[in-house]
Amino acid sequence: MEVPEMRDDIVALFPGQGSLTGAAGLAWRESEHWPLVGEVSEAAEIDVEHLLLVASDEEVVRTDRAQIATFALSMIGFRELRDRGVLPRFLLGHSLGEFSALVASGLLSLSEGARLIGIRGRAMARAAERSPGTMIAVMGAEEGARENLSGLADVWVANINGTGQIVLSGTRDGLEYVLTNHKELGWKRATPLPVGGAFHSPLMASAQAELDAGLASVSWGKTENILIANVDGKPHTEAAEWLKLLSKQMTSPVDFLAATLALPASVTTTIELPPAGVLTGLTKRIREFQTQLAPNNLQEMSQIQL
Repeated sequence: MEVPEMRDDIVALFPGQGSLTGAAGLAWRESEHWPLVGEVSEAAEIDVEHLLLVASDEEVVRTDRAQIATFALSMIGFRELRDRGVLPRFLLGHSLGEFSALVASGLLSLSEGARLIGIRGRAMARAAERSPGTMIAVMGAEEGARENLSGLADVWVANINGTGQIVLSGTRDGLEYVLTNHKELGWKRATPLPVGGAFHSPLMASAQAELDAGLASVSWGKTENILIANVDGKPHTEAAEWLKLLSKQMTSPVDFLAATLALPASVTTTIELPPAGVLTGLTKRIREFQTQLAPNNLQEMSQIQL
């Protein structure tokens, strides 16, 4: 099939594991690209088809399951988009979504991406068992609220999702203090998140070491895409740059705010790959786009005309 010309006015958004729900794959099972689920399963050593078609919300929420299932679904969506003649120049993933973006760009093969995500998910689950923790979202920042988080014991900024929405990682005791005192700290709301660990924090150091070992054997490709990184909110296109970025990703905050703002004004359209919706909502609150699409089934994908 002829590869379509890249569109400089479009960014593809690749979601993180928090976007997945049980049986999310049913809406994509009839895709001609569904067989890649088998390739992903073999490379990651887990039954991804079961996770996408049968598993309940409770089953797929575990990080070592949610990550690989989300990745597979995003790859099916990206290939469907490409089949319709739409190939975005800009790629932006959220946490796990960076691996999806790297595979979509050609810097990683599908099997290498799946293998690394399998390593990453299992390593994060083990790290969470060794160093138990969780995450909460704080919203509605007053003046000085961000500064008030600095120096709190066993609490770290994990995701910067907008000017007034931050996700914190930490020990249960550390985050319980924030939940109890969030108004005094300058935040209007604080909400616990249903996650299995303190991701994107120093408590993930052992998982980062395991991922680094897996990254050492990767065969990298080249790309004409422009990928925006979570770690520094800047565009990167070279494999050597991404190797360094991924070696920091699991213990550093996801600065999705900076990454979104790094997109040039010429990018007027966002297309979020499945499981879609969360990142479209985040980007909408960060800056204005003319068109924002979040197809969550084959019919919605087939209606895209750009």
